[in-house]
Amino acid sequence: MRVDLHIHTIASDGCWRPSTVVDEVEKRGIGLLAVADHDTVANVGPTETLVRQAGLSFLRAVEISSFLDGDVFHVLAYGYDPDDAAFLAFLAENEARLMGTNVQIIHSLIAAGCALDVDDYLAYEFIRGRGGWKALNFLIDRGFCAGVGEYFERIAPNVSIDWSVFPHPAEVISHISEAGGTSILAHPGANLHLAKGSSALQPFLDFGVAGLECYSSYHDEAATNVCLDWCARHDLLVTGGSDCHGGFVGRELGRPAVNVADLRLGDLAGRIVR
Repeated sequence: MRVDLHIHTIASDGCWRPSTVVDEVEKRGIGLLAVADHDTVANVGPTETLVRQAGLSFLRAVEISSFLDGDVFHVLAYGYDPDDAAFLAFLAENEARLMGTNVQIIHSLIAAGCALDVDDYLAYEFIRGRGGWKALNFLIDRGFCAGVGEYFERIAPNVSIDWSVFPHPAEVISHISEAGGTSILAHPGANLHLAKGSSALQPFLDFGVAGLECYSSYHDEAATNVCLDWCARHDLLVTGGSDCHGGFVGRELGRPAVNVADLRLGDLAGRIVR
């Protein structure tokens, strides 16, 4: 059975509604999926309902932002209790931090001399189906960049964001565990220099991470193998996903191609919803 355990919807920065996610998954013959939006589970329930109706399999997920040594790391939470009030409150706080980075972007650009108006930004209506985030779409519509590529190439160097407001990965992993979930480090190769080996992964083992997203659109074969070998040596779980945003940023659903047999889900297998 084909698998994609990292898909985004309009609840965060993706382009697809839950119905489109399920339609696209079916077209590609994917039988097990997970919606993993940034710091919100708003579309997990609606997607789960549609998945059940379609006769597919589903894992509840969310991608949680954390901060360590000057960098943002994403931790995937799978199989958590969807009714855990403390966990939902923690996610709401983190989502508010994430939304706050949009305002920081605008203030940074004003300080850099851009002719922007904060009140204009605050009144701006963000159409989530376009993908991305509010500040990005505002800048596109006000003519400051043509898209996400130009934003990162030309505008992002002038932006200052205080990412340190996000919790430490160990705190995130603790919240996931307390909610009955399993923590997986998302796309390690996006942040860590895996070409130098697996030593950069050691802190996350110390923090209590349960596994790695070994199969990722961010990884080449060498990075994938580093992750797989590290998981094998430390008896950790193995997951995989596309990080597809429904056309935004160009990551294709179901790529890399992953089958259930490629993964090591451990007790997560018992939390798959069918």
